[in-house]
Order: sequence, then structure tokens, then C-alpha cells
Amino acid sequence: MRSDVIHTLLVANRGEIACRIFRTCRDLGITTVAVYSDADADALHVREADLAVRLPGAAPTDTYLRGDLVVAAARAAGADAVHPGYGFLSENAAFAAAVQDAGLVWVGPPVKAIELMASKTRAKELMAGAGVPLLAPVDPATAGPDDLPLLLKAAAGGGGRGMRIVREPDALPGELLAAAAEAASAFGDGEVFAEPYVERGRHVEVQVMADAHGTVWALGTRDCSLQRRHQKVIEEAPAPGLDDGLRTRLHEAAVAAARAVDYRGAGTVEFLVSAEGRPYFLEMNTRLQVEHPVTEAVFGIDLVALQLRVAEGAPLPSPEPPQPSGHAVEARLYAEDPARDWQPQTGALLTLELPEGPGLRLDTGYTGGDTIGVHYDPMIAKVIARAPTRTEAVRLLARALERARVHGPVTNRDLLVRSLRHPDFAAARLDTGFYDRHLADLTAPGAGRDPATAALAATLAEAVRNTQAACGAGAVRGAGAVRRAEAARGAEAVRGASAGSTAPARFGAWRNVTSQPQRKRYRSEPDGTEHEIAYRTPRTGIPEPHETPGTRVLTATPDRVTLEVDGVTRNFAITAHADRVHVDATDAAYTFTVLPRFTDPAAHTAPGSLLAPMPGTVVRIAEGLAAGVTVEAGQPLIWLEAMKMEHRILAPASGTLTALHAAPGHQVEVGALLAVVQEDPAATPVPVPVPEETA
Repeated sequence: MRSDVIHTLLVANRGEIACRIFRTCRDLGITTVAVYSDADADALHVREADLAVRLPGAAPTDTYLRGDLVVAAARAAGADAVHPGYGFLSENAAFAAAVQDAGLVWVGPPVKAIELMASKTRAKELMAGAGVPLLAPVDPATAGPDDLPLLLKAAAGGGGRGMRIVREPDALPGELLAAAAEAASAFGDGEVFAEPYVERGRHVEVQVMADAHGTVWALGTRDCSLQRRHQKVIEEAPAPGLDDGLRTRLHEAAVAAARAVDYRGAGTVEFLVSAEGRPYFLEMNTRLQVEHPVTEAVFGIDLVALQLRVAEGAPLPSPEPPQPSGHAVEARLYAEDPARDWQPQTGALLTLELPEGPGLRLDTGYTGGDTIGVHYDPMIAKVIARAPTRTEAVRLLARALERARVHGPVTNRDLLVRSLRHPDFAAARLDTGFYDRHLADLTAPGAGRDPATAALAATLAEAVRNTQAACGAGAVRGAGAVRRAEAARGAEAVRGASAGSTAPARFGAWRNVTSQPQRKRYRSEPDGTEHEIAYRTPRTGIPEPHETPGTRVLTATPDRVTLEVDGVTRNFAITAHADRVHVDATDAAYTFTVLPRFTDPAAHTAPGSLLAPMPGTVVRIAEGLAAGVTVEAGQPLIWLEAMKMEHRILAPASGTLTALHAAPGHQVEVGALLAVVQEDPAATPVPVPVPEETA
């Protein structure tokens, strides 16, 4: 049996997964090599690697998807092995072959296994022969009303690209064209197939690990049902609520799938489980999964270390997998705004701090001070919690996310906390329609949140900061003690005057009246709610809330404020960055933009202006769109691509397009003017032909 000892490993990936693989390599004494695009020149995975090789360019197609450049980088750095991570080239059979042809060890499955599982249609045919349960395929050309709803899927690739749900017969032709176009754009293969759509189905998967000596482990189940745009958000192991018979059937089917393609290394067999408990094969991912940490936590193993062991030709440590223990849950922290159609966010990640403690793990490709760019997936980090029971693990993860300090772009952190505490999630009532049903409630202004008090804390901290800057004073602490000291100084001055001194008693610039209240204005982000805070700075120099009954200042410094609110002491950590203020309380986090005292008229845009909601690339405009055409309210006009997603820019009203500044291929910054629609409610619109949305 071939044995290849790995001394230097190149990771053909970036971000969180590259950093995670490097961590295991350090534990094993393996030298690490990073590759990086120009956009990632100062990324964390580059900083953590022993060696790094530049891939010129920024777009994935010019860098991380160029297998020839990656192989050349491995040779230049003296690597003897390549790990693909996940995404990019991880399931590209030609790349795996090129790595091996270059004399390098491929830390992944056999090329033939990748080829067989690369097409979902061919994989399903193979699985049928292996006895793996399947949904019956549907021919879209002959599909009728009785076949609906249908799920259209790209035969190649994944991540939700090229996927459509069809519920109406008339929508099928257009959805087929749109799915095929997106699949071709994303994967270079426009093949699309159809199968019955299972309402309220669960996404359950089995982690497998196989060696070249005939051993295949089924490492339990994971539930990945909480998804947005067919992409996972929260995952857990083991999948809750499955009876022993169903678990056994899933394990046996996953092992049969792996043996059918002579699999080696780490892989995942994904199933859809109906509400009645019937499993159906979806696909096999021939790589490490994003959610692999929950399996590692439950089984007490390192899957990357096992991948390296198998790639070196060694057998798995035992014929049977270790016994699982406890429960683990993972949440993906994204730079995105769930309340605005999951819109990706970019910009400086000013602070990223999560609590440490038993049972908690953080996998990330960022640190505070890094920048989240437009070219790649918006995932900031994965936060994992393990505990003896599911209830304890969920509680631990929710509290860790709640206590995190994440400053910069808008994130889905609040959504994650609310999802974990939702009654349906707590009761393990899970299916892929969770966010379709609950998103509005989960993103509504939160019960229990108190942005007005948080804005007050921000105001008091700024007042102290300004006072210290003006007079060099220390932190303002203990209002009573300060007042007592001032009273003593005043009494001493009076005593000096009455003792026969010829000098008058001096009270400095004090007046026998308190100062007039001052006001600060803030806008909550991202919901846009405005708050006006009134405060006074009396002669004691200690800022006090004005018009806020029941609130008392206990401590105020430039970065920390302690208030007593209706008899309860509450602590606030304050961080100011330019015109943004981040306030972290013990139970919530708030972001405010400081507003000018008076509104700047120049800040307003013309009615009907369509502005770019994020930096990105204009990938297309509606057919026939030009200045002078009439459009309908809500009609998609322009498509932007940013961070692996396409986003529609809709007409804000019915009327006439008076200006069009966008064109396919244009790079635009956030806030860029794309077009202007002049509203004309009386107009009879002549609709512009609209291609279907791609998400």
C-alpha cells in the first residue's frame, strides 16, 4: 500500500476553512502554504500560513478557481500535498487529477468518485443501483399539474444556485430557463433536472470517513434544515427527533453510497426526510462540509487529521467509529441583513470578540480590523457549542452569540439568537421552510430590547469623553462622592472668607443654576429608527439624563456606562468609530449612527432614484430597458452580483425611466446612482420583458 508522508501542505482555499486546516497542520508539525488573491493579500489565512503564494487578480475565476495557478503555487512553495477545503475547486475532478499528475498528494477522494458524484443526475442513477432510497425523477417536458410542486436543481454544483420551486404549471418554462442560465453561469454546466418538492422536509445528512483498506465509518447524523436561499444557517449533531430505525437506515444508506464509488476520505451523504419520516437521497458532497465541527465535537475527533492520515495511506484508527457523546450546534455568522432580503454587507470589521469557555469553539477567517470585501462569501465565522444535551448546547450557543462584540457591517447575529430561542427550534420542529414562515417575526424590532437606554449610554459616554478632552479629568465615578468633595471645597472657601481673609471667597465659574439640557440624535442600524437624547452637565461635571425618569447614572467613562434603570443595574460597553457608536449590553447589542443636529438638504436623493445597495457588478439589465420606457412598481430592472449572490433592483413606482446609468459589467460602489424612475400613477405601463430572478 502506498504511503506518502506529508511534510508541506498547500490549502487551495481561503478564509475560515484555510485557517481551520492550518490549525490541525500546526498540531501535526506540517508546514503550511496559503494561496491568496490580491483582495486577500492581508487576509488572516495568509498571516497564519508559514508560506504564501500570490494568485494575481481578485475575482475567483482569476484566482482560486485557476487550478493551473494553484498547482504551480504548490510547486513553487515546495509543497508535497494539496488540501482543497470546501467550495472553489474542492469537487473538481480535473483539478484533483492535475494535482496528482504533478506528483502531489491529493487530500481528497479518488478522481473517479468525484466524477461519479459530480452530476446529481448520474449520482442518482448510481444510488438507485446501490439500493439507496430516492425520489422518483420527473421529466420537466411532460410534467403536469399532478406533478407539482416541483424542485428544479442544477445537475452540477450546489449552494442553492440553479434551484427553483415551481408551484404553477405556467411558471415551469420560465423557471427552467432561469435555472439553466444560472447553473451555466455558476458551474459552466446548464443541465437541470426536476424532482417532486417535499413540503416541510428536513435536510439530514450523514458524515462518512473511509480509508483505502475497506473501512467506512458513518459518523452520525446532522440536521441542516434551517436554510436561507437553500444555504445552511444553523446545523446540529445528532439530528434530533429521529427514531433508531430511521437513523440506522440513514447510516446504512450513506455507507452503501460511499462503497458504491469506492470512496476514500471525508464525505457527506445528504438526504431529504419527509414529514412522515421517509428519507430520500439528495447528493453526496465529495469534500469536507462547512458544518463538520459539530460532528467533531460529538465524536471527539479531528476530521482534517483523519483526512491527512487517509491521504498518507494509513488506515482509520479502528474498524468502528468512536461512540458519540452529547450534542453540538453550529451557527454561521454572516455579514448580511436578513430583514432586507439577506442582502450581503461589506466594509471594515472593526471588532470581532466572542466569549471563550468550556464547550465553545470559534472558526473564522477574520479578526478585528480586517475588511469584508465584495468578492467572496459573506460568512464571518462559525460559532459552535457542545454540551451534554441539546437544550444545554442551544442555550450555550445563543448566550455566546448574544455576548459577542461584532462591530462593523450589519450581521445576522440577532437572527441567530432569536432562531435558537424560537419555540419551534427548541422543540425540534425543524424543516427547510422555517425561515419562510418565521422570518418576519424573527427580524421585527425585538421584544426586550431597549435602544433608547442604549442611546442614552452612548450619549453619556461621549459627554464624559468630551469633558476629559477639554480638561484632562479622569473617569467620572460615584456621583455622590464627587458632590461631597465639591461641597467640602466650597465650605473650606467660605471658612477662609469668614476667618478674616481680605480675599473674597472664590467659586470659580460656577453659577447657582444647572446647565441647560443638550440633545444628541442617533439613528439605529439597520432599522433606521431615530432617537433624540436629552442630557445635562451640571456644575458637578457629571452628565445626567434629562427627561428620563427612573434612570440614574452610577458610573460613566468614555467606554463604559453603568445605569440604574427602574431599580435594576445595567452595564453598557461603548465603542465609537467615526460617526458610528456600538453599544454592547449584557443582553443585546446596538449600533447607532450619530446624526447632525440639523438635517443636511444635500443628503437627500431625488425621488425615484435607484441606488446600489452594496458594492458589486452589474450582471444584466431588463431587456429593452432604456431612458423613456415605462415601468411598473416592483418590476426587476437591474441585477447586481455581490458575494456569490445576485440581487434585483426593483422599480420603486410605476412611471417613466428618466435615466439609466447602469450597464452590464459595470463595477459600482454602495450608494451609486443606477437609474431614476419618475412616478406617474396615471400612466399605463408598457412592461419591459423581465427575465426570472436568480438568487
